[in-house]
Amino acid sequence: MLQHHRKISVMAAILSMTTVSPAALADITRAIEDALNFYHYGHYGAIKADLNYRYENVDQDKGGTPNPHTANANTARLRIGFLSPVFHGLQGYAEYEGNLAMQEDYNSLRNGKTGFSTVADPEKSELNQLWISYAGIPDTVIKGGRQRIKLDDDRFIGNVGWRQMEQTYDSVLITHNNQQLFGLTINAGFIGNVQTFTSTTENIDAPLLNINYKVGDYGNLVGYGYWLDYTETENYEKSSQTYGVRFNGSTPKIYKNYNLHYTAEWGLQQDYGHGKTNYEADRINVMGGFTAYNFTFQGAVEQLSGQGVNKTFDTPLGTNHAFQGWADLFLVTPANGIRDVFGTVIGAFDKGNLIVTGVYHDFSDDTGSIHYGREWDVMAVKKFGKHYSLLAKYAYYDDLGKLATTTDTQKIWFQASVTF
Repeated sequence: MLQHHRKISVMAAILSMTTVSPAALADITRAIEDALNFYHYGHYGAIKADLNYRYENVDQDKGGTPNPHTANANTARLRIGFLSPVFHGLQGYAEYEGNLAMQEDYNSLRNGKTGFSTVADPEKSELNQLWISYAGIPDTVIKGGRQRIKLDDDRFIGNVGWRQMEQTYDSVLITHNNQQLFGLTINAGFIGNVQTFTSTTENIDAPLLNINYKVGDYGNLVGYGYWLDYTETENYEKSSQTYGVRFNGSTPKIYKNYNLHYTAEWGLQQDYGHGKTNYEADRINVMGGFTAYNFTFQGAVEQLSGQGVNKTFDTPLGTNHAFQGWADLFLVTPANGIRDVFGTVIGAFDKGNLIVTGVYHDFSDDTGSIHYGREWDVMAVKKFGKHYSLLAKYAYYDDLGKLATTTDTQKIWFQASVTF
């Protein structure tokens, strides 16, 4: 079984991060900002850079022989891009992304080291983004090429931003944003290829539509439809069509120190395109919470239904690490579905520059009768101005042996980021 005493060392590392002062970085930061931004034809262009170092440790107990070796990954990811000036409404962007594995004692899903636990950060380099946009139509931007797409909370369409290599899309996206007309934002587009976070390409024909209506100061009402048709044989069963409605938001401040938070969402998913299995599944996502001074408390339930193999509610293009536990045991919905009942506490310190988050999850099937396990997550993020940050993160999943695909899992992360 896993050694719980590691929790103490993780918390000590979290506390030690708060002692670092950002004051000494001010002068060099201004110099870098001036060097990377420039003025041309009356509009700004820029060079963008993002360097992210991460140590990730994964310790798992399979309960059999042989057990996977403990994974240790020391990786450094660099993104560097050029954003052109605006010329008659046109603007372009090109970005390189590369990940260096300084210690590769892990299964990256691309390196063949299957005897280790998985850390899905392969040592690869790629063209991460290459797009051109046109903003000459009032309140509208048309963007075509390889691009980052993030819709709502990234549950259905996201960039898998936690992993070192990002997920981007060869696509056309039209965004109409008219706040004077009912506070309406419409995203409509078509995805032709997915550049995945493991630096592979998946072919897909995927129209998408997301309509967001701002309901005063109380939140956003969203309706969406995503039609994912995977066109390669090995991915046929990932095809689906999903329709849903979502309302989420927060009340204005009450007595300056309090406000309420809420989310209510329902989605329906069915077979589509090249998918061979006929099915219908739904998703329910409900959250309620409040903020008092510097602390936020939330309680929530997310349920994805399942009716057997290839008959589950799935989100293959979502940033799934952000949902159902950071240990990543439920990136794919189990055959009997999943119900995640969880509570979150978030504390803001040091004028908001230090955020500490704790989450407890309880997992079962979609009826609540089969108890899969439970998970404890904790994270601290310390920011130093706009460009620098440190992160420490911990996840422990306690497995109850009901699923062949899960096991006791402990994950530890330390990360340092510089972004301009």
